[in-house]
Parts: sequence; C-alpha cells; structure tokens
Amino acid sequence: MTSFYLTLLRFLKEFKRSLGDPEFRAIFVALVTLLISGAIIYSAEEGWTVIDSLYFCVMTLSTVGQGELHPTTNLSKLFTILYVVVGVGLFLAFVVKLVGQRGRRHGRDLEEKVPSDD
Repeated sequence: MTSFYLTLLRFLKEFKRSLGDPEFRAIFVALVTLLISGAIIYSAEEGWTVIDSLYFCVMTLSTVGQGELHPTTNLSKLFTILYVVVGVGLFLAFVVKLVGQRGRRHGRDLEEKVPSDD
C-alpha cells in the first residue's frame, strides 16, 4: 500500500508541475470539458446518474470499458462513436504530455549528476 501512496504522490507532484506548461493546461482543460459534457449527455440521454455517466466516460476514454454500463439508444451509440474517436486521442495526448514532461525533467536531473568528460 505504501508504494501506491508514493506513486500517487509522485503523480500529483508531476501533475502540479506540468500545469505550468500552457499546452498541458489546454489539453487538461479540454479533457475535463469532454468528461463533463459526456457525463451530462449520457445522464440526459440514458437516464443514468451523473456519477454513473462520469464513470462510463472515464472507463471509455481510458479504454478499460468495464461493460457494466453501455449506451442503449441510437443517439447515445452515435455519440459514443464520436466521443471515443475524439476522447481517446485527447486522453492519450494528456498521458503522453505528462510522461514526456517527467522524462525531460528526469533526463536533465541525470545530466546534472553525471560528470562530463570535457
């Protein structure tokens, strides 16, 4: 359990640092907007609670897809197709940007620690 907390702490620390990057902020805001709008649409169209709708949105974008909830109306199914095409790419961009920022910082830290041969 300790490793989980340490990993969560590292993630939150890196997330906070990454918010300083305007591109990362834009991706994050777009992702949050997509999650909220998806939750509202699924809640209205499928009659799910907002929490169930948000849960479905997160499971869909993270490609976990538990299958407990699924769209039942044609409109929801069409929306889901569009939501997945746009959302998975946005979610992937978010993760890549977050990991890339950490990798660049880690690389600079290593360069500072390694003595040069000059």
